[in-house]
Amino acid sequence: MAKSNSSKTPAAAKKAAPVGSGRPTAAIVLAAGQGTRMKSRHPKVMHKVAGRTLVGHVLATLKDEAVRPVVVVIGPDMGPVAKAVAPHKTVEQTERLGTGHAVLQAHGALRGFEGDVLIVYGDTPFVTAATYARMRAARAGKKPPAIVVLGFEPKDPGGYGRLVVGKKGLERIVEVKDASHKERKIRLCNSGIMLVDAAVLWRLLPKVTNKNAKGEFYLTDLVGLARKAKFTCAVVNGDEDELLGINSRAELAEAEALLQGRMRRAALENGATLTDPSTVYFSADTVVGQDVEIGPFVVFGPGVVVADEAVIKGFCHIEGASIARRAVVGPHARLRPGAEIGPDAHVGNFVEIKNAVLEQGAKVNHLTYVGDARVGPAANIGAGTITANYDGFNKSFTDIGAKASIGSNSVLVAPVKIGDGAIVAAGAVVRKDVPADALAVNEGGQKNLAGFAPRYRAKKKAEKAARSARRKT
Repeated sequence: MAKSNSSKTPAAAKKAAPVGSGRPTAAIVLAAGQGTRMKSRHPKVMHKVAGRTLVGHVLATLKDEAVRPVVVVIGPDMGPVAKAVAPHKTVEQTERLGTGHAVLQAHGALRGFEGDVLIVYGDTPFVTAATYARMRAARAGKKPPAIVVLGFEPKDPGGYGRLVVGKKGLERIVEVKDASHKERKIRLCNSGIMLVDAAVLWRLLPKVTNKNAKGEFYLTDLVGLARKAKFTCAVVNGDEDELLGINSRAELAEAEALLQGRMRRAALENGATLTDPSTVYFSADTVVGQDVEIGPFVVFGPGVVVADEAVIKGFCHIEGASIARRAVVGPHARLRPGAEIGPDAHVGNFVEIKNAVLEQGAKVNHLTYVGDARVGPAANIGAGTITANYDGFNKSFTDIGAKASIGSNSVLVAPVKIGDGAIVAAGAVVRKDVPADALAVNEGGQKNLAGFAPRYRAKKKAEKAARSARRKT
């Protein structure tokens, strides 16, 4: 199966990443921000883009770049963040006194680490592994810069800190509130992301003060301190799209649109057909094979793998499912977690599959629910069938054998087994196992009551008239 770039981190590189310095690299992820502009009860970094949390995107990219250990700085009452980033270590910034103060909280967790420390932000999910690798490559050589800062040139420099570069490299970072008129004209801006020699970081960081317009301990002051200590500093440029920080719902929506566009292009470039790309929504980990056809208004939740030559018709919602080669799904189908659609199997309109396996060539084509079940090879499930898998206390399993035929509007009350080649008559309620090649019908058969319909209608008409009379009185 060909693996689409849509399965990777948001800005997955199409070319091999540059070779880094070879030095061990740890990371500190700053994720203590409250995100007040989000107007949410949830921490900002727990909001999702393409089905993955913002901090989850960051951690996935660090994993791609083999950065470890990783320490995540969180704020008070951020247990959900600590749980989400496990098994990575977390440290708490009790008071939010600035980025320099936040990084200092991670010192104990990295005590004894020798190498480089990459400082990144939990709300900046689109920086690529390739960009991190270029920063690490800048630390290679006999006399590498002690600090490498990721810079960029935005269309509107606005409130970004400016990077002041001289003949000997990066001289200092100036926050916009502290910048002079001349410094504000500089186009090269600070992303906030930097790579620092660990020994230099812990030597200089305690010297950072809060003597500035905001009264905070700026991590950016590290560059000026390094230059005073005769260390060199350098800049690696990144793309503005990579450095989109997310602070509001509007920016979250912008990020979603940006990432969906990238993943759609990646799927097309890797050999899938999207009938109406703008209406297809991927998750960050979606895997799409070659010669896959995807119709309009299809949504892929997390955990979906689609093999080569599969067809996904319009208006489907798919999550936590695998779809094998040449399988056909939809239109208007829903695949829930645990659905495994086998080769050449068919799932039709208004069918829901949950925690169930459809083996090769099985067909479930209309208005059906199959949950906690196996549908054997070449079995056929008639319209309106349900597997009654839940009794209010327990989930039970239904096993349907190869080439079995289940009639329309049947109810299979789990736990139950339908043998190979067995037939279940239309409308049957099956509570006992059906042997192979047997026919299952309900007892009693059909009874017709002659003349019942006119009497029934007359009775209902009289009841309606009586109710109307009572309302008038």
